[in-house]
Amino acid sequence: MTSPDQPAQPAPADTSLANRYGAKKRRLTPAAFRAAIGLALATGIGLLAWVSTSNSLSGVTFKDVGYSTTDATLAVVDFQVTREPAKQVKCAVKALDAKFAVVGWKVVDIAPSVPDGTPDGGRTVAQRVSVRTESASVSGVVDSCWIPGEAQ
Repeated sequence: MTSPDQPAQPAPADTSLANRYGAKKRRLTPAAFRAAIGLALATGIGLLAWVSTSNSLSGVTFKDVGYSTTDATLAVVDFQVTREPAKQVKCAVKALDAKFAVVGWKVVDIAPSVPDGTPDGGRTVAQRVSVRTESASVSGVVDSCWIPGEAQ
């Protein structure tokens, strides 16, 4: 006579799960975790410093201050330009109508200046430019500024 088949003993749960899904992942030690966080913070601070200073070192920045329209053929634009005092700068100024179409355009030369005793050393100069328009304008802005002869 034969005996009925006996079911095999199942493997322990941890072993069967480890065989199926792999071993448990090891965690970082607390010292390694702190080092990784420190490295990430240092990298972030360095990147932030580079982004904030790279634009200011590029040469020319401008800021629109205001505009006024004296009549249908003339707009006056006020703006500030920041650059090295010894550099000549050119700025393109435009006047816009109610549909944001350009109705006036002028390229302005800003002459080099001598560094002075102001807090920024004479880097920032205020400009007022009159722009002839072909119809009534509702806005006047600086389109761009550049140093002639330098790659843009």
